[in-house]
Amino acid sequence: MQNAAAARVLVVVADGSESLEAVTVINVLRRGGLEVQVAGIGPDRVIAGTRGIRFVADVRHADVADHPWDLLVLPGGESGARALAAHAPLIDQLRARLAANQPVAAICAAPALVLAAHGLLAGRRATGYPAFRAQVPDWQNQAAVSDGALITSQGPGTAIAFALALLERMAGRETRNAVAGALLVDAL
Repeated sequence: MQNAAAARVLVVVADGSESLEAVTVINVLRRGGLEVQVAGIGPDRVIAGTRGIRFVADVRHADVADHPWDLLVLPGGESGARALAAHAPLIDQLRARLAANQPVAAICAAPALVLAAHGLLAGRRATGYPAFRAQVPDWQNQAAVSDGALITSQGPGTAIAFALALLERMAGRETRNAVAGALLVDAL
């Protein structure tokens, strides 16, 4: 568990990232006092998310990839996940983090299209969007699955559960429960 004031989180997005998942994770973690930076992988910080929703990344991934992050988060969205999977610096960063047992989180299409596609789920329990179940070696039918440094989730409907699991991992159960209560989510 990290001290919430010290926990630094990088949420990596691309055009086509699932807007609901990205914004939910960013919002919940910031409510919990974590320092969250949103990094776009392209040259432009304006991200064309799903459902015609545009948002602006704080930074470009290339400018912050080598900074010390306590947690790296990948939202889903099929085309966004495919773009993340094609971004070699991100894949190198993910490999290094998982090899060093540093937390990585992925939701929806990202566990299959980013992590599994690059062999990063081998020997790990995970979940993801059910349509990609066959691509996730040890797929679990749960809203959020933790296996060591890896935390995965299924999709837009599980985004709050996912974000709260991340918050608990980084800031503790008390902070998770306080944020869940303020969001009117059952905190048990």
